[in-house]
Amino acid sequence: MKQMSLKIKLTLLYTFFMILVTCAALGILLSLSSREILSATQTKLEKRVQASADYLKLADGELEIDSEFYTVSQDIYLSLYDENLYFLYGKIPYGFNALPQIEDGRTRTIRDGDIDWYVYDMSFRLAENYTVYIRGVTSLTDAEEGYMVTTRFALILLPVLIVLTAVIGYRFTRRTLLPVKEITRTVREIRADADLSRRVGLHTGHRQDEISELAATFDEMLGELDQVFQREKQFTSDVSHELRTPISVILAQCGTCLEMDDLTEEQRKQIRVIEKKAKEMAAMTAQLLFLSRADQGRQPWNPERLNLSELTQVAVEEQQFLAKEQGRRTEIVCRCQPDIYAEVDETLYLRLLENLISNAVYYGKEDGRVEIFLESDGRRVRGRVTDDGIGIAPENLERIWERFYRADTSRTGEGHSGLGLSVVRWIVRTHGGEIYVKSRLGEGSTFIFEIPVKNEKK
Repeated sequence: MKQMSLKIKLTLLYTFFMILVTCAALGILLSLSSREILSATQTKLEKRVQASADYLKLADGELEIDSEFYTVSQDIYLSLYDENLYFLYGKIPYGFNALPQIEDGRTRTIRDGDIDWYVYDMSFRLAENYTVYIRGVTSLTDAEEGYMVTTRFALILLPVLIVLTAVIGYRFTRRTLLPVKEITRTVREIRADADLSRRVGLHTGHRQDEISELAATFDEMLGELDQVFQREKQFTSDVSHELRTPISVILAQCGTCLEMDDLTEEQRKQIRVIEKKAKEMAAMTAQLLFLSRADQGRQPWNPERLNLSELTQVAVEEQQFLAKEQGRRTEIVCRCQPDIYAEVDETLYLRLLENLISNAVYYGKEDGRVEIFLESDGRRVRGRVTDDGIGIAPENLERIWERFYRADTSRTGEGHSGLGLSVVRWIVRTHGGEIYVKSRLGEGSTFIFEIPVKNEKK
């Protein structure tokens, strides 16, 4: 199961807490709003009833009522009663059929049918012996419906707010993690190109945070690694150069000794062993020197348009001759598409085939078969070197390209230093191609390389 990216995780976390805070805030606000609406409705009712006393007056023993008393303002209905709860004047809201007892100065909630009402009574003395009661009635349900409309609107707005929060959170998180993505991309490029001279370069003057500090640490580490590898490359180059002279002397002295007539057969046998080992050391030194020059960018590379079919046939014939000379009965078969032309360095291409074929012969069966295929589609040349030998274990397939690496079943044996496949990979990549291997343990291996027909690195 594919794990979620850090951007998604941070976005979900940010959205979750924002939703939590928003819901808590909305809950508190709606709760307070409900209380505030009820309190405000009650206050308006009481003030309206108290203010309505100004509309009443007694003139010549007759009660006179201003027309404003009959006006319904703020959904409040006013009515006038005598001491015996006898209705005198005013309006009663539709649907309010109850006739509660007078309770002076107290607001009550009366339920009539499906509607809740606020009822407020106030006594008003017009004369010493003349007291009337002003009753105000307003619908509590209507006030609550206004509150419910607000609640529904908030609930409708909440999903929109969640989506906006997620989008904003994702964009913010992506922008924040963009330097991390740049660091990852740069490190991958460094790993792919093996170019330790490159730097992340995010620790600029205008950016000073934890990520820029991380980038600076990466650059410092890369700088230190680059120095270490440069020293290692220089050491390898120096050692390779220094070993060439004593090895040449050993080979020369072995040749001189073998020309003497007074040596016994046992002595000649021992000298030939020394000569063989010296040749193996010379071959390993040549490989080391080649890789050292390649690492330092000093390895000559001169591509030209050549007939690869003919070159491949020449390499196969040479390796067949060497195999017979070593006493091996391996059959090497070449199956090449005729007249394949491509821009390659002749020396490097022959070295590529030499390493692959000699490797296949060495690790193939004693009476085995090695097949070389070469074909082209006009854009790329595809070559295969197949053997029926010991094969390579799956856990070793990636490591066989490492220098000096030897797996128990794939790269052991005298005469092979573990450098040949490193050289092969460098040659193929230098030509703008790629190489990979397919193998089954105990059944053999197939090395497949592809290089472009036209050199694009000129």
